[in-house]
Amino acid sequence: MSSQANEPQRGERSGGAHAAEPADGPAANEYMTDSRPITEGAVEPGCRKRDPILVARNVTRTYGGINAVDVAHVEIPRHKITALIGPNGAGKTTLFNLLTGFDTPQSGDWQFEGRDLAGVSAYKVARLGMVRTFQLTKVMGKLTVIENMRLGASSQPGESLWRAFFPPLWRGREREITRQADALLAKFKLDAKRSDYAASLSGGQRKLLEMARALMVNPKLVMLDEPMAGVNPALTQSLLDHIKNLKAEGMTVLFVEHDMHMVRHIADWVIVMAEGKVVAEGPPDVVMKDQAVIDAYLGAHHDVDLGDSEGFEKLEAELEHDPESSVGTEPDGVVGRRIDERKGQA
Repeated sequence: MSSQANEPQRGERSGGAHAAEPADGPAANEYMTDSRPITEGAVEPGCRKRDPILVARNVTRTYGGINAVDVAHVEIPRHKITALIGPNGAGKTTLFNLLTGFDTPQSGDWQFEGRDLAGVSAYKVARLGMVRTFQLTKVMGKLTVIENMRLGASSQPGESLWRAFFPPLWRGREREITRQADALLAKFKLDAKRSDYAASLSGGQRKLLEMARALMVNPKLVMLDEPMAGVNPALTQSLLDHIKNLKAEGMTVLFVEHDMHMVRHIADWVIVMAEGKVVAEGPPDVVMKDQAVIDAYLGAHHDVDLGDSEGFEKLEAELEHDPESSVGTEPDGVVGRRIDERKGQA
């Protein structure tokens, strides 16, 4: 599906791939201010997008008798931040694994930038510009931060066995890679950790390192699997700003997240999965009130707005006084933690 005439060219970066951003957040540009409709028709599960960067059809994955993924049709809009949400076990990470070549589906096909990716190896998918991070960070703890960054770059002649013996053949490219890595480390405020072992970083810093390393291939689509999981609240805003900056630079973002307030804050579009299927999608404010979404998350407690703080407080009060609910009796997600904190203050 072709983009409109006045749409920024595919793969373009506003101000360059790693242009500096102002301290107060991403700069306003055509990517940040584009208010054209995302869909071509009615907003419903599997609806057609005006300009999709990724399209998947009839993708299924089963484990024994469990349908982990059963997605009939889904499209990811270009130059937008899309959140993939759903309860635990909905199939979100499995879908990530299938689309990026880390797992093999029983059926289905999907295209990135119009190119069929079914059966393509994960490293080839990354070279095409579709990269992902992991729920549990995959940094090399016994390598330094800068060495981790260098690993993420493509087109490294020194990786060839025979060229490795002739430094003049690869030193120039290594200097280019190092300059790119240093620029990204400065942008992600990890330059002070440049020579430290990655194992010494905090959980939040490892998330930042993994995100920065993913940008070494100048991707077009960045897929983040629970980027806020295990992150110190002090780094949360920094991560949010970096995700918004990806969009400002012309990249497309698809991320998995359970924090509804974060989703409402930064997402342009939300796709909801439950039991392996896409059950709803649309703008955040609309999806948070969708009955299918509320049922998937809360079951009988279906009269709340997931993105509203008053709705959360109402849910907490209901669960705290529900004799059949175990939430609040032990650490059990965001609602359980808030109930525990309130009991501790009483």
